[in-house]
Amino acid sequence: MDAAVFCCLLALVPLVHCLITLFLHGSRDSDLRLPPGPWRLPLIGSLHHLFFGALPHRALRDLARRHGPLMLLAFGDAPVVVVASTAAAAREILRTHDDNFSSRPLSAVVKVCTRRGAGITFAPYGEHWRQVRKICRLELLSPKRILTFRAIREEEAARLIRAIASPPLVTNLSELLGNYVTDTTVHIVMGERFRERDALLRYVDEAVRLAGSLTVADLFPSSRLARAMSSRTLRRAEAFVESLMEFVDRVISEHLEKRSCQGGEREEDLIDVLLRLQAEGSLHFELTMGIIRAVIFDLFSGGSETATTTLQWAMAELMRNPGVMSRAQAEVREAYKDKIEVTEEGLTNLTYLQCIIKETLRLHTPGPLALPRECQEQCRILGYDIPKGATVLVNVWAICTDTEFWDESGKFTPERFEGSTIEHKGNNFEFIPKNMPWDAIWDC
Repeated sequence: MDAAVFCCLLALVPLVHCLITLFLHGSRDSDLRLPPGPWRLPLIGSLHHLFFGALPHRALRDLARRHGPLMLLAFGDAPVVVVASTAAAAREILRTHDDNFSSRPLSAVVKVCTRRGAGITFAPYGEHWRQVRKICRLELLSPKRILTFRAIREEEAARLIRAIASPPLVTNLSELLGNYVTDTTVHIVMGERFRERDALLRYVDEAVRLAGSLTVADLFPSSRLARAMSSRTLRRAEAFVESLMEFVDRVISEHLEKRSCQGGEREEDLIDVLLRLQAEGSLHFELTMGIIRAVIFDLFSGGSETATTTLQWAMAELMRNPGVMSRAQAEVREAYKDKIEVTEEGLTNLTYLQCIIKETLRLHTPGPLALPRECQEQCRILGYDIPKGATVLVNVWAICTDTEFWDESGKFTPERFEGSTIEHKGNNFEFIPKNMPWDAIWDC
């Protein structure tokens, strides 16, 4: 066969494959009232709307203004993506139909990195999902246990203050804040400070990067050619997770060795709790070392990424708004004027500072697009049919800057929260950022 003809045929294969898939999907979905969406291109679908110009969450917000609160996107022959961009749509997905959207779709890379959802964040809906979350709510992150971490939080805050106050006068505040959040998280999980903090930060950064990566296999999951083209990326992900698990194993081994040397009565840390539950064997499923490793890394990464981002944005906004900075400084000085150390007792008096944190979360949502969810059974949202298997994204940033709820939504105005009862705990769907350590593990 002539080489030119062969090349043309090879180029036509994916196009024909895509057209057949679109035809089959179209005939299957013809009876459904699907949400509207932007125009698509052959083969890539809606992909071009997101990768040229604005950041994805901003591009999706702009598209939603034209197409509505629920919007349908298509990428290759992958299951369709539905984007929710209003508080009403988010309430339907996260509360009214929360059980139907409890599972998360796993990209090819995430499937490798999480060992098919062995931990908390990407666990598929089912008995494993229920049991692992039960461990977190009742054992690892219960209100009573969170209270026992107060001394650790105060100790690490004091270290941060000393680091900022000491020479040199010019400091890298972003680095100090990142170290502070990571040290606090690790101290809570391990019961002590960690000398390999920098290595842990590198693993967390790489995990976040990999979790957001998209391969050709994600766009064309039914294509063998696409899977072959993605094999190199998946091998890199496999090598990363092998290295990560060795790192976590080393952390656990060193932890056990130190604990055996200490002896006596001591407060349990989160690693102790997991190992105790494994030894007791009282759970309704086998708590393997693989699950323990995955949960520990979820706690490490979920406890540091979002809080660090929030603190960095808060400081940036204070520097850009000197009037807000002056008022916050006056409030802090008044609350702690007779105290030698900063303790958590005085935090309740820092009402304006709490408004600053809320406004930072609203305007600079740490996770502008919530972690994706998967529709397990066909359902109806806001009058539209959401097909089984569809991936659903909640555009948290679009909701938190919606002019229907927020005047001058693009302006940093902490005063908007003064006297307001709006909280970020999930009851006010116009304000649903995830910011505190381990918030990202739940819901969004």
